[in-house]
Amino acid sequence: MLPPFIVLDPILADWLREDIGRGDRTTGGLFPDGNSPIGKAIWIAKADGVVAGLPVAARVFQLLDPSIKFEAIAKDGKAVKSGEVIAEIQASLETLLMGERVALNLVMHLSGIATATATYIKAIANSPSSHQVHLVDTRKTIPGMRSLEKYAIYVGGAVNHRYGLDDAVMLKDNHIAAVGSITEAVNRVRANVPFTTSIEVETESIAQVKEAMELDVDVIMLDNMQIETMREAIALIRAHSPRIKIEASGNITLTTIAQVAELGMDYISTSAMVTRSPWLDISMRIKS
Repeated sequence: MLPPFIVLDPILADWLREDIGRGDRTTGGLFPDGNSPIGKAIWIAKADGVVAGLPVAARVFQLLDPSIKFEAIAKDGKAVKSGEVIAEIQASLETLLMGERVALNLVMHLSGIATATATYIKAIANSPSSHQVHLVDTRKTIPGMRSLEKYAIYVGGAVNHRYGLDDAVMLKDNHIAAVGSITEAVNRVRANVPFTTSIEVETESIAQVKEAMELDVDVIMLDNMQIETMREAIALIRAHSPRIKIEASGNITLTTIAQVAELGMDYISTSAMVTRSPWLDISMRIKS
């Protein structure tokens, strides 16, 4: 979900302060008395894509002037075409000009993520597997942007993985190396975390898969495995316990994701929605 504004407002205010600095010299030079007239602006998509972040953009302008009127014509999650008007804003020209860049940057970045996510979702939509596969994200996000980037991923049609280190236990290769084995790692965390905390283990071989499933962990991740190795691992886990969820990760691309989905795991995780997504180009035009 979109974080509440009591959480977002300090972040958005910081970004506005970064851009405005000691004052908008251009706009201030145009309207030195601070009494600019009311104007109207439209936002236009300059490429096809999926929109995300318009409520955040509205809030950016509201922080500058609570009386602004922001109409999201294209709702978050909607596919738009190049040339389509996605929002209309009515506010003082000073507010429109001062908030333009922060608001646009956020929506272009988040819409790029939503667009990339929708592309990955489409790639697995017709998977012949009888087992429903969910596309999920990772913690590879820009510091300070995680909640918004994960919101954009959700808007694009995927499912969020854990938000942070406090959400769940995820024993990766370095955690396992730090204590010597998967068994030792699982036993230690089980003795030290609340019983409601789920435990996921990253595995890189069939031997590690067998070790993890004998410990009845909640999720087993198949990391950077070849297709045939994943197929074998899934068969072993399903035969052992239908309760254990299976996640595939590592080098998931648009060219490989469909083949991975056909194997019948529960989740496919990739950072590509964030790390490989170009911004969706959007422009603002002030109407006289």
